Amino acid sequence: MPELNIRRNTALLAATLAINSCLFQLAAAVNSLTFVLITGIRGLLGLGPAIFLASSGLAALPAGRAMDRYGRRPVIVVGFFLAAIGCGLIALATRTESPLQLIAGMCLTGAAGGVALLIRTAAGDMYPPERRARGIAYVVFGSVFGAILGPAVFSPLFAGKHVEADALTVPWLAAGALALLAAGVAMLVRPDPKQIAEALAPPSTGPPEPAAPLSEILRRPGVIPAMLAALASFSVMVSVMNLTGYVVVEHQHHTQQDVFPIIGAHVLGMYALVLFIGPLIDRLGRGTSLWLGLVVMALSCIGLTWFQSVVGTAFLLFGLGLGWSFSFVAATAQLADRAAAAERGKLLGFNDQISALAGAGLALLGGYALDKLGVAALAIGSTVLVLIPLVRLLRRDEGVGTIAPRRT
Repeated sequence: MPELNIRRNTALLAATLAINSCLFQLAAAVNSLTFVLITGIRGLLGLGPAIFLASSGLAALPAGRAMDRYGRRPVIVVGFFLAAIGCGLIALATRTESPLQLIAGMCLTGAAGGVALLIRTAAGDMYPPERRARGIAYVVFGSVFGAILGPAVFSPLFAGKHVEADALTVPWLAAGALALLAAGVAMLVRPDPKQIAEALAPPSTGPPEPAAPLSEILRRPGVIPAMLAALASFSVMVSVMNLTGYVVVEHQHHTQQDVFPIIGAHVLGMYALVLFIGPLIDRLGRGTSLWLGLVVMALSCIGLTWFQSVVGTAFLLFGLGLGWSFSFVAATAQLADRAAAAERGKLLGFNDQISALAGAGLALLGGYALDKLGVAALAIGSTVLVLIPLVRLLRRDEGVGTIAPRRT
């Protein structure tokens, strides 16, 4: 497979993630507020993010299986079209104040988010195991530009406006236009990354072995520890991030405009150093990197009990994103190591499904705790949850950090 195609595909996939991270910031910043402003239900402020995350989780496994069957590119393109439709429905709901339109839009944008997260499957396809973490990092690094683009696009749209439902119409329409742009970029990815993975696989001496069932893949050494770390890190990260907008406006009494620099700092933490983190994970090993990421996340979560300024909150959200970056890339590389090309979408899709559903539950529970008990309850609960997988990771018999033989 010509190297130029791999580099070109890497750049195009990075561009789609740049656009997606811009959409991601809008959803993180205003999902809770959009839901509260349209429904008027403050006690369930976490329900908006929960709908988004549950839809993401429910879409992840079917999308992963579709990627294994039809290829990565067509599924990614369809995902961004769903995002455009969903954003349009939410924009319409801000005018009609229809909860049904709002929920339908959040379901579609959430499902699209689940598909977009699986772009890292395509990234893992294009690089051999010893360079897989850095290959994933190359693609994920595109999201850094989204961290810059997000505040530049959306902050001016909120400047000088009161936090009302109709003030959200134009931002959601702009997000829909960006989703269509991402779909167009994804169409240019050729050849399909799954074909590259098949070309990079060692030659087989016999007929191709069929993909193993998911139950068998889950029993491979190192899979469960990586999934536990991914589950804790992703679910805590997305629940805290999606509730940050409400914390900043309602508890810290800052303006809606102040939310975007904080979310931008978070996205920078998630992706800005990933080009260094990827090679570092290949050097340190998967297990050490998972452990490091979870500890950094825990420190950032507990810090929410003390910091209330915009700068302080941005620093903590940056740390939350940085810790997640270590655990996310390490877990993705570990799971990709344990699966053949025809199994990778299924495994990562299942991982994303349980992680997103857990994140939805935590967002809903965290929103209730935030409303009734305050920021400390959210911070302490998140800290405890993100540390739980360390018990399993400290065991030495799990095989985390080693590279399994490729299936042939």
